[in-house]
Amino acid sequence: MEGEAAYGFIVNVDAQGSGLLTDTEKPEMRRRLYDVTGTAFERAGIRPPRLYQEDRGDGILGVLAPDVPPVRVVGEWIEHLHQNLRETNQHLRKPLRLRVGLHIGRVTADAHGRSGRAVDLACRLADCTVTKAILRAADGAPLVVAASDRVHEDFILPGGRWVDPGHYRRHDVDLKEGRTTAWFMVPGRSEPPEPEPHAERAQAPDTAAGPGGALPSHPPQPQRPQADEAAAPAAPSPAAPAAADDAAAGDRVVQNIHQHGTGRIVVGGTIDTINFSDGGGR
Repeated sequence: MEGEAAYGFIVNVDAQGSGLLTDTEKPEMRRRLYDVTGTAFERAGIRPPRLYQEDRGDGILGVLAPDVPPVRVVGEWIEHLHQNLRETNQHLRKPLRLRVGLHIGRVTADAHGRSGRAVDLACRLADCTVTKAILRAADGAPLVVAASDRVHEDFILPGGRWVDPGHYRRHDVDLKEGRTTAWFMVPGRSEPPEPEPHAERAQAPDTAAGPGGALPSHPPQPQRPQADEAAAPAAPSPAAPAAADDAAAGDRVVQNIHQHGTGRIVVGGTIDTINFSDGGGR
């Protein structure tokens, strides 16, 4: 029902390098994308209405009904998708290469599509730096799978038809929401290649993000001076050298400043009261 959250298995598919395609090449890429993924779902016995799909331009968001066994996705669907890609890429000058993000969690449906933090995570995993780097390093491979830690623990580790947990490798990845653990697999290989150095620590594309791509939990605070720094005498002010010396020693200061024209006088130390006079008797 619209507006109510329900648990679902989330499959997000992205095409690698789609931004390099021309406008005339993209429609054919999208046709192949829907063909290889749709045929794989059909062969795995996963069909609407138990399968919801949402177009993402160069990708597809899929959400499976709660009664679809997730092992059917991590096993049969991935294997069928891999074989479909191998077949369709045989004679292509620009082969179709896909990144798949897998997660499970609460999904909310409305008139415009599907949403929720679980959906966000599946999309982030498919699009993160490590996933892209592994597929780049897997020369000739058409597919990489990035599974969340929960999917790995609940549905990959137990094994099943065409599910080999030994083919997955763990990496910590930096996402916009923070650092998380994901498990990666390249079908047809006993283990995925290592991503290039620093891929795991690459910053998410957010100008306000701190190290690792996550936003800091609190704004940066000014540094307090060390004890020996506080005791160091401040440079005397030309306007009031005696007051500056007292302030450096930590005494209370009542500073009378007669200001002629505009400008600023700064006195180091702790000041309780500042009295201003503009010299005109006001």
